Amino acid sequence: MNANEQDMAAEGNGRPVALVTGASAGIGAKFARQLARRGCDLVLVARRRERLEALADELHAAHDVAAGVIDADLTDEADRRRVCDHIHKTPNLQYLVNNAGFGTTSLFYEADADEPLGMVELHVRAPVQLTHAALPAMVERGRGFVVNVSSVAAFLQGASGVMYCATKAFLNSFTLGLAAELRGKGVKVQALCPGFTYSEFHDVAGIDRSIAGKFWWLDADYVVRTSLAALDGRTTVVIPSLRYKFMAGLLKVTPQWLLNHAGQKRHETTGDYPA
Repeated sequence: MNANEQDMAAEGNGRPVALVTGASAGIGAKFARQLARRGCDLVLVARRRERLEALADELHAAHDVAAGVIDADLTDEADRRRVCDHIHKTPNLQYLVNNAGFGTTSLFYEADADEPLGMVELHVRAPVQLTHAALPAMVERGRGFVVNVSSVAAFLQGASGVMYCATKAFLNSFTLGLAAELRGKGVKVQALCPGFTYSEFHDVAGIDRSIAGKFWWLDADYVVRTSLAALDGRTTVVIPSLRYKFMAGLLKVTPQWLLNHAGQKRHETTGDYPA
C-alpha cells in the first residue's frame, strides 16, 4: 500500500510516524525497516521513486504499517520545502531521520562548483530545514526523536574530504546545541557517527572498498540498532563500535599538521575521502 503524500498526512491513525531521508538504500533503508518493526508508519524520502515504492510495499506486507513515499532531491530548495510542508501536515511525527548524503573523491579546488555547494544543501540546509519543521509539534507533544546521520569524519579536518568533514562537523555541532536547547522538553536529538559502513554510499561516490580492511567495515543493521538503542539513553553523539570511538578520541588529540600530512598522502595514494 503506497499512500500518497496527502493520504499519509491526513491518515492520523494514532501510530507514531517516522520520516526517513535517503531511504532508498543503505543506512536509510535499514532505519525504515527497523522503525517499521517498532510499529511506526513511514514516510520514505529519496530521489529514486521506484526503489521507495518497492520498500514501502515490503514494509506494509511485513509489518502492516502505512508507508508513504516522497520522491525529492533535497539539494533542491523547492523539494525541501515540499518535504517540510508534508512534515507540517503529518500528525504524530515521532521520528525524523536526516540520513540523505553523499561523498566525493574530488579535491575542493578541482571540483565543479555544484559539488561542494550540493553537499552544503544536502548535509546542512536539508537537516536544518526539516528539523526546524518537525520540532515545534514534537516539543508541543513532549515526545520526539531526531537523528542526524553524521560520520567519524566530523572529527577530522585536513586535506582530502574538505567539504564532507566540514559539513559533518556542522551536523555534530548543530545536534549538540539542539540537545542543550531541548533538555527537559521530552525531545531527543542524536548525531550518529558511523565509520566505513557496507552500503551503496561508497559505490555512488566511486570509492574502492579496498581502501580499508575488513576490520574497519560496519554492518548497516548494527549501525542502526546502535542508534535506536542510544535514543533511550543520554548520549547525543553516538559512535558505533569501540574501534571508531577510539579513532574519534585519537583524532581529537592528533596535531593538525599531522592530520594534514596524512590526508595529503592518503589522497595521493588512494584518491579517497575520510569515512
